[in-house]
Amino acid sequence: MTMQQEQNGRKRKLRVAVAGVAALLSSGALVQSSPQETKAREKEKQVLTTQNKFYCNIKALNPAERIRHKELTDKLIAARKEIVETEKGYEFQYSPSNVSLAELADWVEAEGKCCRFFDFHIDLEREGTLLCLRLTGEEGIKPFIRAEFQVPAK
Repeated sequence: MTMQQEQNGRKRKLRVAVAGVAALLSSGALVQSSPQETKAREKEKQVLTTQNKFYCNIKALNPAERIRHKELTDKLIAARKEIVETEKGYEFQYSPSNVSLAELADWVEAEGKCCRFFDFHIDLEREGTLLCLRLTGEEGIKPFIRAEFQVPAK
């Protein structure tokens, strides 16, 4: 083996070793985590596992629709009066003076295009003074809803 081949072999081994250390660092394997970070990482893994089953088709909406949908999503999250956990999902309650039935219907129409796994229920109750959106779906949908719709932990 020539001196050049030997040096190239060492460089290759060094690159592999550096790549391995980089992979370990990015995975967090070499970093000591606090209990809070470990708990957060475990929750993240649970959400990712759930999201493998429930995922959004981001190509279902064109750019203008996506912008409008994001605006409505932010408004719906901010305007919730009450969050009620149900057997198969969550119900979000609104005052019709803050969120209109038309806005809620527009949001459901767009969300239904990208997240076809949801079942949507819209109710206008209490003589028109309460507007409700109930999101349900297959078993395992609740963690996805909690993550995507910023449902606070109990």
